[in-house]
Amino acid sequence: MMLKGKTVLITGGSKGIGYGIAAACLEKDMNVVISGRKVSDLKQAITELKKISDHITYAVADVRNLADQEKSVEKAIATFGSLDVLIANAGVGHFAPIETMTSELWKDTIDINLTGVFNSVKAGLSEIEKSQGYIITMASLAGTNFFASGTAYNASKFGLVGFTQALMLDVRKKGIKVTTIMPGSVATHFNNHTPGEGDAWKIQPEDIGQIVVDLLSMPERTLPSKIEVRPSIPK
Repeated sequence: MMLKGKTVLITGGSKGIGYGIAAACLEKDMNVVISGRKVSDLKQAITELKKISDHITYAVADVRNLADQEKSVEKAIATFGSLDVLIANAGVGHFAPIETMTSELWKDTIDINLTGVFNSVKAGLSEIEKSQGYIITMASLAGTNFFASGTAYNASKFGLVGFTQALMLDVRKKGIKVTTIMPGSVATHFNNHTPGEGDAWKIQPEDIGQIVVDLLSMPERTLPSKIEVRPSIPK
């Protein structure tokens, strides 16, 4: 894919990994739409990202709502004329032993991390097919490595890896590429964490952004369908 002028929609794009991907795409002269639930976070991100390029806008959307995702796609088309890349990045982490994992937290985890990706893909698929574009989902090493207090999170990420790999088989004959990225520890605001100097050993959001633009730049004949990425030297 020649990246200049292509349009990417990034869910959960106002902070962390989504923000890092947005910045990397803008640096490649792509058009970017970031979506999220909080207008204030989106506006703040836009202010910073416009220092790289003006080719960016936002859509207020909740991935749990299919209609919201359809509106985000419509915003991309109305603003930039096409949708070439979908990055299903929005996610949440609720961690607790099964004894204290509430049904509300379980549902929130599955609805955002798994059903939210389904909604994003469902909303954007026809436009991605028109452009013979790319879909990337943001899973986790928790999609292959289970751990205590991870019943909800593991279930959502194991499910997301399976969903994405099956999706890849469904759509690759239509000229659509699909990849899931499975990061380990990333320096983000995930789970109410504030990144600081102590996170220097972790993967940085811009590192994931680099992986995304590298994937988009791969030869058409080649598809890295699942990528595990972890800190070189864990703490």
